[in-house]
Amino acid sequence: MSDGNVVINLATGLEDPERVTVAFLVAGAAAASGRRVAMFLTKEAVRLALAGYAEGVACDGCPPLPRLFEQYLDGAGEFLVCPICFDARKLEASDLVSNARLAGATPLWEWIGDDHAEVFSY
Repeated sequence: MSDGNVVINLATGLEDPERVTVAFLVAGAAAASGRRVAMFLTKEAVRLALAGYAEGVACDGCPPLPRLFEQYLDGAGEFLVCPICFDARKLEASDLVSNARLAGATPLWEWIGDDHAEVFSY
């Protein structure tokens, strides 16, 4: 396993599918390389942690979002979902995928721990 954690900070949902695609590509590559990866989802991105939400293709030639989503799940990627953003949208925690949990700033720092973390923001 490679050293270091990777955090993907994603604040954009399907209103900008190309940005979501790039975030999943980077997260999936990090997970495939053996890194411990978490996507910290805020604003509209919190919906991406809901079962069946990550649908569509962002652009001509882009990989389908469901495939990228599954690859991220298969690589043991985690979703840390901002509870304030989630609750503001009146979403149901029971609809979260299995590797997602409501987790704000303090749990994010706990997830990172004392180790080095690389952060990518989209």
